[in-house]
Amino acid sequence: MSAYKNLLDDGIELIHQGKFKEAIESISKSIELKNDWEISYFYRAVAYQANENMEEAILDYTKAIKLNPKMCDAYYNRAKIMLEIKNCEINLDKIIDDLNMALSLDENFIDALFAMAAALKKKGDYHKALEYLDRLLQLQPDAVHARALKKLLLQKYIV
Repeated sequence: MSAYKNLLDDGIELIHQGKFKEAIESISKSIELKNDWEISYFYRAVAYQANENMEEAILDYTKAIKLNPKMCDAYYNRAKIMLEIKNCEINLDKIIDDLNMALSLDENFIDALFAMAAALKKKGDYHKALEYLDRLLQLQPDAVHARALKKLLLQKYIV
């Protein structure tokens, strides 16, 4: 097995152990040896995200997507970070674009359906948010968070 793959595997194992700084170091060394593999950028972004370095995580998710435009989880993770960042210039259209890409790659991506509903709620598009929640609830009828958000939308925003 090649050195870059061993370093990546070590980094992934370190992520599972909760050793995010060490994971970032190992995966960065892997990227130094092979910088055109989206998986390395994706996992380093996961480690950055877990280590609460959101700017670096967004950059690596973006690089992973550039290398492989079909990385469903990278679109979702990048959108999720942007949705959660406080005191930041939030570009809801960019978030919605990322979630649309994730859902075009996996139309039954439960977390992306919920995140889309949340983004649309933030944008004030309550009826469209309900559509995504209904899709989610068809797939997972017991989804507590989706039920709660739907109830909030119906009671507070849609009269």
